Amino acid sequence: MSGLLLLAIMVVPNVIAFPWVAGMSGVRSISEIEAQLAKRQSTCPFNANHVPAAPATSKFPYAGAINGLPSTRPGNFQVPANGDTAHAFVAPGPNDIRGPCPGLNTAANHNFISHDGVTTFTELLNAQQNIYNVGYDLAVLLAVLGVGLDGDPITEKMSIGCDATSRTSLTGSLLGAEGGLDSHNKFEGDASLTRADFFFGDDHTFNETYFAELTALAYKGGDKTDVINSYSFNQTVVAQHQFNRYQNSKATNPNFFFGPKAILLYGAASFLYELFPSHGPDGAPAFLDLGSFYGTTNPNANGNVVFNNTEHVPINPTGGPGWFSRTNPYNISALVLQVVDLYTAHPVLFGGNVGVGNFDALNFGAISNGQLSLNPQDVLCLLYQLATDDVPDSLSSLLTLPSEILNFTTSKLNPIFANSGCTLASPL
Repeated sequence: MSGLLLLAIMVVPNVIAFPWVAGMSGVRSISEIEAQLAKRQSTCPFNANHVPAAPATSKFPYAGAINGLPSTRPGNFQVPANGDTAHAFVAPGPNDIRGPCPGLNTAANHNFISHDGVTTFTELLNAQQNIYNVGYDLAVLLAVLGVGLDGDPITEKMSIGCDATSRTSLTGSLLGAEGGLDSHNKFEGDASLTRADFFFGDDHTFNETYFAELTALAYKGGDKTDVINSYSFNQTVVAQHQFNRYQNSKATNPNFFFGPKAILLYGAASFLYELFPSHGPDGAPAFLDLGSFYGTTNPNANGNVVFNNTEHVPINPTGGPGWFSRTNPYNISALVLQVVDLYTAHPVLFGGNVGVGNFDALNFGAISNGQLSLNPQDVLCLLYQLATDDVPDSLSSLLTLPSEILNFTTSKLNPIFANSGCTLASPL
């Protein structure tokens, strides 16, 4: 049996953990990992005042996405619109959940999804379209992956951060703990652009060191406090930073795992220059935009920033027009091309460590001997597989996908992928 299948990184209901792993040098025991996950659930904030998202209205329509339906209006709209107090920035309180996704943290802080951080499938569809002009097909895919992997497919609820199973599930934990976006090796994974690996204890809090490394790559010269002209977070910069983070994790994390779902890291990385700049990729991906979405202070004279937990839509410092969404919807086809470009810039192997310096490549779908296929069609179908197939969440035995999750994902995704050329799964 390959060493790749012998290391249990995360604890999931019904996973067969191999006892000898606990004794390996440099690898934490299963009981230690269980304790860490249990602590996350017990310390997850609870806001008794759950207020649903403020919807788009006829006065402030944004993309026109309501009730989880496709948008009806073109992009390049201002967010938040002038006079729209319902979507004004409100900093999270101590009882509000925030997690590893700056885009969703921003959405919660502007009440495009519920401010307490417990959201729904419908809110996720509306918010992606009404803030970022994400195409309906991609909005569905991302919402399905979020709710299906990290939330509850029955209630269609999800925490954007820590484990809030008591609030996302009707049954408590019939399908196991619903860990939210903080769950390891699902949406959140090793080698994140701005978060540390799970092995080092905190994989969901903004890491200023990693963001500083990204900022240094993006620095073009000039006044380091100039948030408009001195930085460019373009595709080249983001690809290099993603590669650097991979190399660091592979070299230092004995439990490093870069599995099939790591393809989502490339997709999320593209948001930095496709979704976050004002006017989308046609605008300049400057620090003004990125720093706001990541909730940091502006750079000082040395280029250093501080995280202040205020992820928000950028405000024009000159008092002029604010931030505008991209003009054309960012759909699945566009995302796939960006994933291929980012990966091609610095190809790496998919797989994981069994101890430091002992990396084992994997095979799954469009990944062969650790290498991702550069055929966009293969990558497209891999994205579908991530939601509808048994996918190795860790270096452990595979799980059988519960029928509730499979039925949820296929009912949402099969219509989206009907003409994709991918082999579609059948509901159970």
